[in-house]
Amino acid sequence: MVDGMLADASGKTLYTFDKDSAGSGKSVCTDTCAALWPPAAASADAKSDKALSVITRGDGTKQWALNGKPLYTYVQDQKAGDMLGDGFKSVWHVAK
Repeated sequence: MVDGMLADASGKTLYTFDKDSAGSGKSVCTDTCAALWPPAAASADAKSDKALSVITRGDGTKQWALNGKPLYTYVQDQKAGDMLGDGFKSVWHVAK
């Protein structure tokens, strides 16, 4: 975590998507959306921990979620600490 922002194991910034409903356990970012905003993949045996939980995507893969909102990276972020997706189309936000 850098300045309160969440990052994956490689240091890539994690984001939330306003169109995902908190607590629904579902991601609406699929297909082309998921190609630009890859889901924050969780291993099949990943365990929830406080605010972080694991959801199952429509394709059966596991994804990390923060307070029930699925987490994603952004393909334009090239290195650890990049936050190019923050505020994208006013619906993508750095997870904190």
